[in-house]
Amino acid sequence: MRILLVEDESRIAETVRRGLATEHIEVDVESDGVDGLWAATERDYYDVVVLDIMLPGLSGYEIVKRMRHRGVWTPVLMLTAKNGEYDEADAFDLGADDYLTKPFSFVVLVARLRALTRRGSAARPTVLAAGDLTLDPARHRVARGGVEVELTAREYGLLEFLMRRKGTVLAKTDILAGVWDAHYDGSENVVEVYIRYLRKKIDEPFGRQAIRTVRGAGYLLDPEGG
Repeated sequence: MRILLVEDESRIAETVRRGLATEHIEVDVESDGVDGLWAATERDYYDVVVLDIMLPGLSGYEIVKRMRHRGVWTPVLMLTAKNGEYDEADAFDLGADDYLTKPFSFVVLVARLRALTRRGSAARPTVLAAGDLTLDPARHRVARGGVEVELTAREYGLLEFLMRRKGTVLAKTDILAGVWDAHYDGSENVVEVYIRYLRKKIDEPFGRQAIRTVRGAGYLLDPEGG
């Protein structure tokens, strides 16, 4: 097995490199995001890419986003901050395959790497569509009638959740469970807020009404895109 580790903390990087060497795992180390992105996209022999989130040059988020945009499907394991539930959710939204929270167990790291290697690279996701509204999970791209729409990570996650269940009425609790962190204990009104954000980006500028409110029940994405 050969992995790419993108980690700017030299002590952690060297500890991981030495530890994995005892497991007969080769490790190439890059210490900044720019070099890490180049290695991840230009070298085709890595079994897994391990990315820290906070990196100089480009963040781990940006690296995985650009990898998927370029059609690079090497499995990605992201290293997140302790108790970083939102880090984890955003990592999955952008195309990561797994995550570990720092500080992590070396035994668990090895197990996760072997599991990702067995799983192999994922197939390119199918583009989701509702009328002329499209969402491309591979490129993390949303468009309406061919016009690209910029969304935040949370808005994107919400839209993807709705589009994968288009035509189905979804309660706020369903949306919270599917899009927000499992430990979220705030108000359900956050769903209304993000529904409103989405409408302002994918509906109102185009004179559409894809996201419908079903009074007393929840929200529904029109299969025809409004």
